[in-house]
Amino acid sequence: MNAKENARRLLRFDNPERIVGGLPTHDCSYFGVNHEPPEGDGGHDAPRGARWRDIWGVGWQNELDGVMGMAREHPLADLSHLDSYRFPDPDDPRLCGRIYERAERADRDSRFLSGSHRETLWERCYNLVGMDNLMVAFRDEPGRVIELLRRVMDFQLGVARHYAEVGVEVVGLTDDLGGQQGLLFSPDVLQEFFVPEYRRLFSFYRKRGVIIAFHSCGHVEPILHVFMDLGVDVLNPLQATANDLDNVRRVTQGRMALQGGVSTATIMKGPVEAIRHETRLRMWQLGREGGYFCGPDQGMPFPEEHSGALRHTVQQHGRYPISPPPDLPQ
Repeated sequence: MNAKENARRLLRFDNPERIVGGLPTHDCSYFGVNHEPPEGDGGHDAPRGARWRDIWGVGWQNELDGVMGMAREHPLADLSHLDSYRFPDPDDPRLCGRIYERAERADRDSRFLSGSHRETLWERCYNLVGMDNLMVAFRDEPGRVIELLRRVMDFQLGVARHYAEVGVEVVGLTDDLGGQQGLLFSPDVLQEFFVPEYRRLFSFYRKRGVIIAFHSCGHVEPILHVFMDLGVDVLNPLQATANDLDNVRRVTQGRMALQGGVSTATIMKGPVEAIRHETRLRMWQLGREGGYFCGPDQGMPFPEEHSGALRHTVQQHGRYPISPPPDLPQ
């Protein structure tokens, strides 16, 4: 079977040939998804020291090579300005035109056509408002927060209609909902403010059979059921030091695929033998019955020798049936 069919079977827990690092995709995401400014230089790949404003008016500064910039200026720091704030238009040809241009070049036999809703809701809102301000607003200005969430999701649904028109097969959504030891806000806040808006977007894609990949860093064990109820097909990056991976697999087995799980600290520090061992352990722990894409639990500028050790270990030991590492405790 080709890589695309193997990935489908991994997602379905349906006798794949081998574990791989991720879905094979051809991206056709809209202009601005990676913090690009309307004009001039900037965005995800901007050099260290660059400053710019993205299509939302958020001011960014890139401080490290190979790592995305940080939001430094928030156009809705005062939510009383919400009524006069001008949201970007998902039908603006400057934004949506790239979707159609990239889709035309896709090889759909070997790759999934994919689109992104980076910073889908929570992250989009705290970049606009500032995280501290938004946390306070949950209590002090809940009506304005709900209106902000609705209008951000209106934008995402506008983009989704363009993705649907070109026939995307996979969409990537991102919202980091967890910290190292717990959620960033309570499950009640998640249910009251975010889930109703997430459901609008998820329902749109589920009705069309689109594969949904959701990225959420940190400790997310308490809300695995929320992801599965919404219809997440694959959850990443599955942060190894923030979750009980055995429990995550037990809860999601047969229901939701997982991606990531190999500790960033191990990949960054090495040695190569430790990376190989942890990679084999994760494939056995999380993927021996399917439903797992093996990779880092964060994207970082790793030493090439170290990232290569992970890739080569997956290639060497990722074919089914998966064997446990030789020193696995009994």
